Amino acid sequence: MIHKIWEKCFNYETVSYFICGVLTTVVDFVVYGLLRETGAAVEIAQALSWLSAVLFAYVVNKLIVFRNFHLAPGYLAKEFGAFFAARAFSGVLTWVMMVGLVWLGGQRGFWYEMFCKAMVSAVNLVLNYIFSKMWIFKQKVDQEG
Repeated sequence: MIHKIWEKCFNYETVSYFICGVLTTVVDFVVYGLLRETGAAVEIAQALSWLSAVLFAYVVNKLIVFRNFHLAPGYLAKEFGAFFAARAFSGVLTWVMMVGLVWLGGQRGFWYEMFCKAMVSAVNLVLNYIFSKMWIFKQKVDQEG
């Protein structure tokens, strides 16, 4: 039984999702940090870092994690639309959480914001895996179109 649980939790898909999730988080953090260091407001920095991370995540999730190589333009548009919609939902949720935590924490500085961003990112990672696995990159019998 433990072997079955191990195989279900630690396989190519979950491990590659975790690694790509870490890389996506790095993109998010780097863009956020650079924007904040250049004087951008937390709201703008969070929104732009999220958008950068979503674009990066789509590519790595499609090609590396879920190994979906269907590249027909109509299919890509539909798939990216679903991916973006799911990420928009989790993005709004994480934006509200991030802005709320920073606002509640007051002027505690850059490292406090990075701590908040790490907490919010953990919630986001779980939500996005569920959306990607169950809805967006779900293996279909017929992927034509």
